[in-house]
Amino acid sequence: MDYQSTRGALFADEAEAILRGIAADGGLFVDPTLGERPFDWRHCLTLSPLEMQSMLLHHLLPGIPDMDALVRRAYSGKFETEDLTPLVSVGGDYVLELFRGPTAAFKDVALSMLPQLVAAAKEMRRDRSETVVLTATSGDTGKAALEGFRDVAGTRIFVFFPHGGVSAVQRAQMVTQEGGNVTVCAVRGNFDDCQTGVKHAFAALAGDGELRAKDLELTSANSINIGRLAPQLVYYFIAYARLAERGRIRVGDAVDYVVPTGNFGDILAGWMAKRLGLPVGKLVCASNANRVLTDFFESGVYDRRRGFFRTDSPSMDILVSSNLERLLFYVSGGNAALVRRCMDELSHSGLYRFPEELMGRLRAEFAAFCCTDAEGAEEIGRLWRAEGYLCDPHTAVAVRAAREYRGKSGSDAPLVILSTASPYKFPAAVLNAIGGAAQGDEFDQMDALARLSGVPVPRGLASLRGKPERHGDVIGVGEIPAYIKNKLSEDK
Repeated sequence: MDYQSTRGALFADEAEAILRGIAADGGLFVDPTLGERPFDWRHCLTLSPLEMQSMLLHHLLPGIPDMDALVRRAYSGKFETEDLTPLVSVGGDYVLELFRGPTAAFKDVALSMLPQLVAAAKEMRRDRSETVVLTATSGDTGKAALEGFRDVAGTRIFVFFPHGGVSAVQRAQMVTQEGGNVTVCAVRGNFDDCQTGVKHAFAALAGDGELRAKDLELTSANSINIGRLAPQLVYYFIAYARLAERGRIRVGDAVDYVVPTGNFGDILAGWMAKRLGLPVGKLVCASNANRVLTDFFESGVYDRRRGFFRTDSPSMDILVSSNLERLLFYVSGGNAALVRRCMDELSHSGLYRFPEELMGRLRAEFAAFCCTDAEGAEEIGRLWRAEGYLCDPHTAVAVRAAREYRGKSGSDAPLVILSTASPYKFPAAVLNAIGGAAQGDEFDQMDALARLSGVPVPRGLASLRGKPERHGDVIGVGEIPAYIKNKLSEDK
C-alpha cells in the first residue's frame, strides 16, 4: 500500500515510510485511503488487546509481514497488566491508564512496537544499513524510545531534550540510560527548538556522502513516523470494548474522549480510530498554558508567535504540534497544496489561517480547552479528596477540560480521560497539590508521595535511585547536525 506525503505527490510503501520517518519534501506520511478500505471494527472489539493491536496494524500497515509475532515480541511480559491500558471508573467518568508500561508513560504503547516495525521493514527491503533514529522529546518519548531501541541490532538512537525543560524524574530516566547504541543530549532551548533542530538534521544529513558511505540511514521515533503513530489507535478500541463489556454502552453508542495534547499524535490516533468506524463522539483537546491548539480551534489561526511557558506538565510544553498537519490533510480532502502553503507560512512567518469552511468540519469533531498550573493543581487535589484517585499534572489538564466540556456541551455520552503518565514522574507537583511537602530530591519526594497516598511507586522509577548518569552533553540548537555526525564518525 502506498503512503503519501501531506505536502505533495511523494509516495512510499509501508516499509519505506517507517524507515524514512519523514518525506523528502518535509511532509508526513499518511494513508490517503484511510476509512475507505473495509475494517471490521465490531469484530476488533471482541479480541484481546494484543489481538486488537495485530488486527489494527495489519490494516494500517498491510505490507508488513508476521504482525502477530511482532506484536507478541513488542508487548508480552513488558506491561503491568494484560490489558495494556486499564480502564478505571473515577466518579462518573472513566480514566484510561496509559502509563502501565516499562517507562510509566503512554509512549510505551507505541514505542514498544516501533522497533519491531523498523526491524521488519529493514528485513523486507533486505536493508543491511545501520538505522539511525533521531528523536526530540518533551519528556516521555525519550525514555520510551531509548528503552525500545536499546541494543536493538542494526540501530543507533539519538535523543534530544530541552535543557531544564523536563521533570527531574524524566531527566533521570534518560541520562542514566544504558545500552551500547544510545546517545542522550540536552539542548539549550524548548521542545520546539529540539524538534526543529532534529528536522534540520534530517535535511542536513540525509544526503551526506560521508554517512552514506558508512551505510547509515536516518529515521525518527517521534509520532511524525507513521510506525510510531499507528500503534496508538489500539487504546481507543480497548477503552470502548471495556465500556461495552461492563454494560455502560451498547456497541454503536458514541463515546467522548478527552486527551492531554502536545504534539497532537495521541488525539489524532482517536480521530483515525473514528475513521475506521469506532463510534468516537467528541475528541476534546486539553492543553496547558501553552494554548496554541485551543486558540487554533477557536479562531482558525495557528500562531506560534507567543510567549512560551515552562509548566508542571512539560510533555505538553509545545508550540508547534507536528501531527496537526496530518489532520489538515485529511479534513481538506487530501489538498496537499493547501497543507504545504500552511506549513510554509508557519515556518516563515510563524502563523497560518486555515479556511473557515474547513474549520467548521474540525469543530464538529473536536472541542478544545486549556488550564493553568494552578487550575491543574486544583484538579489533582479535588480528584484525590473526592475520589481517592491520584493523577499526574498532564492528566489533571484533561480532567479540567472534561469538566468544562461537560458544563458547556451538555453531552451525556460516556467520557474517557486518557491518563498519560504516572504521578510519580512529577512527584513535587503532585505532592504539593494533595497537601504534602515536596522536600529533598525527586526520590525523597517519590517516597513521601507513596507514604501519603498509599499508591506504590512503579518499579522502573524506583530503580532509578543511585544509577550513575551516563549522558551529560548540553549543546545549542544549531549544533545538533554536527553533533550527530561527529558521534557517528567516532563510532565508525
